[in-house]
Amino acid sequence: MSSDGDNNISTPVAVASCVVMALFYVLILYAPTVILRLPSPSSFYNFMIRRFVCAAISTVASLAFTVFILPIKSWEASVILGVFGIRKDHLWQGVVYPLLLTSLVYAGSLVLNLLLLLESWKENGEACSFFTKVRSFVQAIPACIMTCASDVSFWRNLVVAPLTEELVFRACMVPLLLCAGFRIYYAIFLCPILFSLAHLNHFREMYIKHNRSYIKASLIVGLQLGYTVVFGAYASFLFIRTGHLAAPLFAHIFCNYMGLPVLLHPRGKGLVSAAALAGVVGFVTLLFPLTKPLMYNDRTNNCPCWLGYCLWN
Repeated sequence: MSSDGDNNISTPVAVASCVVMALFYVLILYAPTVILRLPSPSSFYNFMIRRFVCAAISTVASLAFTVFILPIKSWEASVILGVFGIRKDHLWQGVVYPLLLTSLVYAGSLVLNLLLLLESWKENGEACSFFTKVRSFVQAIPACIMTCASDVSFWRNLVVAPLTEELVFRACMVPLLLCAGFRIYYAIFLCPILFSLAHLNHFREMYIKHNRSYIKASLIVGLQLGYTVVFGAYASFLFIRTGHLAAPLFAHIFCNYMGLPVLLHPRGKGLVSAAALAGVVGFVTLLFPLTKPLMYNDRTNNCPCWLGYCLWN
């Protein structure tokens, strides 16, 4: 990869910056009660709103710090936003292809949901036509949207968490590591480790708030951290390969919505497992073809140090 300038970030500075951003993302959540001594929120809604504000402050601070540290020579808005993968060009590719690729991992879950939907339709009346069922489904969409819009958990899982985490743990950390001279795969697997730090606070919630035993809380959080590391590596891979923040962002939203992939279910009679296996094979087969840098970028040479996709050409 050729660069518009030499790598001006030392390895210790890049790693320390990433660690500080990861810790700040978590610790600021407790700042209102621990540092500011504010009273505990009166409701779950107020609790989540307070966390949204803290996450937003942490994200903006990380973005500003990253811009200050990186060897950026132009202060044009398009250049600054491009550092974080926020671009208008090739946007639909950055959304559709990674989303299709991610959905392959959930082939078993999607087949199971389809089977449950057909079973529900069958129980509610076989005489009802397919088009009537589809029309009823479409008519229910506005009510569903209104319900989701007023649900604070919806905003946490599908908006605030994916957006702030992708901005901090991909858009900020990956450029810093690449400009410090880290090889691509080192950056891909280092970011998820830091990403997992942002989820260690779940142990406190499991152990104290939900009154789980130490062992059970450790097992639950351990499973969550393992999944987080795997997804974090995949998200970093998407961000570097495509140069688009939209790629890991929409994959993150989709994964949060779907939860853990379903690999086996008694109602599927083997169909769910077969779909899950086929999906995994398809995912592995299409991982690199569907993330070719030239599909998402007009050029892959003369790149600044923070654009890692040039290293793959």
